[in-house]
Amino acid sequence: MLTLDGLAAPLRVLRLLAADFGHLPAPSVDLSYIYPERLTLRFHDGLDAFEAWREALAVPAECVTHQVQSHGMTRVLEASTVYAGAEVHLYGYSDGPTPVGGAA
Repeated sequence: MLTLDGLAAPLRVLRLLAADFGHLPAPSVDLSYIYPERLTLRFHDGLDAFEAWREALAVPAECVTHQVQSHGMTRVLEASTVYAGAEVHLYGYSDGPTPVGGAA
């Protein structure tokens, strides 16, 4: 069984991010004992917050992947990096341009 000490890396990174980038938009934060080395930051209010964090963490734009979900209704950007010894995964969500099969 993993103890709270087993989540030290993502908890440490969360503390560092709050200190270093406290001026950036607040994300939804996920961490789990299933992936004890990972911190996930999710941005549900458009892609501007995702982009601000991507730039702050120096993730190159070419490392961002784009997907659509909900039949084209939601755009999803994903990126990841290592920061202070933990994996940091970024997800940004926004309304998609048009539903699949919908009018352009």
